[in-house]
Amino acid sequence: ASDQSHRCELSGQRQQARMTLARFPRAALFDLDGTLLDSAPDMLATANRLRAAHGMPPMTLAQIRPQVSKGSRAMLAMAFPQLDVIERDALVPLFLDTYQQEIGKHSVLFEHVDAMLSALEADGVTWGIVTNKPEYLARDILPQLGWETRCAVLIGGDTLAERKPHPLPLQVAAGRIGVPAGDCVYVGDDERDIQAARAAGMPSIAALWGYRQDHESPVEWGADVLLDSPAELLDPANWPSSL
Repeated sequence: ASDQSHRCELSGQRQQARMTLARFPRAALFDLDGTLLDSAPDMLATANRLRAAHGMPPMTLAQIRPQVSKGSRAMLAMAFPQLDVIERDALVPLFLDTYQQEIGKHSVLFEHVDAMLSALEADGVTWGIVTNKPEYLARDILPQLGWETRCAVLIGGDTLAERKPHPLPLQVAAGRIGVPAGDCVYVGDDERDIQAARAAGMPSIAALWGYRQDHESPVEWGADVLLDSPAELLDPANWPSSL
């Protein structure tokens, strides 16, 4: 029993030493929906309000969850499969208006996200958000989360001339916080996130807890690290090193 206790103690010491030697990156940039925020319940409420107006029954969370990272058009395609593309596109403004009324009412942070952000801040790490969500909608959610002074930079899908998977949003975000792209790490749950990071010369983490469709294989995206839970981001050893 004493040998087992000693081995456990040594193992714990090695783990502590590994975490002590490892460092968080200088800056961390995150996707929003499906990475920091479980916003699927807000999206579901939005889609169901539109469906009710068309005399259609409500959808379930399981139906809409895989589409959340794909944007409003993908969710409208799921909610209104009987409409053609032109008819669905005409609903985008109404979808976004309705979503703005529902934003933050039903969504929650993924477990351990708040602790992870606090750990980054305690270590002096600058963090920000790069999302394809329209900037005004992303900004609406910050005060509800108490992030308006904590989030160092916010780039939305309409902030610049390009959006992910183009690298420009990540390049601009890094520039605004004054950290070279190679010294940042980008965390996202969609293939476009990893493509954007790779094109920007930025290490990346694929957030496997997020939203994706059955046919998608994150292993093939080319992320530097794949993680199953935000809790793993509490350990600096799980973050990729600078390029």
